[in-house]
Amino acid sequence: MQNPYKYDVAIIGGSYAGLSAAMTLGRARRKVVIIDNGKPCNRQTPHSHNLITHDGKTPAEISALARGQVLAYPTVSLHAGIVTSASGSDGAFMIGTGDGQEFEAKKLIFATGIRDLLPEIPGFAESWGISAIHCPYCHGYEYSDATTGVLFNGDMAFEYLRMIRNWTADLTLYTNGPATFDDATRERMRAFGAEIIETPVTSLDHENGYLKTLHLADGSARAIAALYHRPAFVQHSLLPEALGCALNAQGFIQVDEAQKTTVAGIYAAGDNSGAFRGLTGAMASGTTAGARLNHELIGEEY
Repeated sequence: MQNPYKYDVAIIGGSYAGLSAAMTLGRARRKVVIIDNGKPCNRQTPHSHNLITHDGKTPAEISALARGQVLAYPTVSLHAGIVTSASGSDGAFMIGTGDGQEFEAKKLIFATGIRDLLPEIPGFAESWGISAIHCPYCHGYEYSDATTGVLFNGDMAFEYLRMIRNWTADLTLYTNGPATFDDATRERMRAFGAEIIETPVTSLDHENGYLKTLHLADGSARAIAALYHRPAFVQHSLLPEALGCALNAQGFIQVDEAQKTTVAGIYAAGDNSGAFRGLTGAMASGTTAGARLNHELIGEEY
């Protein structure tokens, strides 16, 4: 084990939230280390949208540009690796990585994201983020008026379906089993032209992640270009919980308006602590975490 390095802040996760926090802290002349494994959740997505000045660029292109700009600040460094342990308390945290290094920091920011629990339907995982999608604001325009499915069930199915209807009228709800909503909800869906299919989905045909055909358990097949789904999720890292950070009822890390968790000295930003899964939201929360954390350090120093 090498000797620990001392930092003002260790940021676990170096995607959009982590890099935004690092830039804010670097410009505040704080000594920062970003620890990142280089596997962002949107790595399959061919293009990022709804981000002015970068609309249509690949996620890798945007993050590479951001990383270069952040690391231009001399007090910010990047360690490529996986964080495997975290201990300590406010003012004296210790982070261990899989390659045997340790990093000592006064404060922590977790920008570790979440892990989607994708349905076990052959072809779905390969299409996730490409044509099997979750957010119409990120991807809906590219599938305007396309033959579109929504893989969803339950009380919120109508609200999700109605939102997608803004982008296309060629819309089918696949409940993947018996519908769990009432007849009144069913009629509201049908009133704006949505077809409802309760037969389970067995597989998806695609070409390089672009959907072509959806297969059902009764042997039938349906042409499809896009399939919306909101998967369940778990925290990508269990370390915040191990350190005592509370989760809210939805499973996100509980934070206040400053992105502070329930544990002193620990902040969280990005998808792990908020339901808005867009680049702009991640960047905003990272910037907020960096600025408010720096303000906390100033208060402790003077």
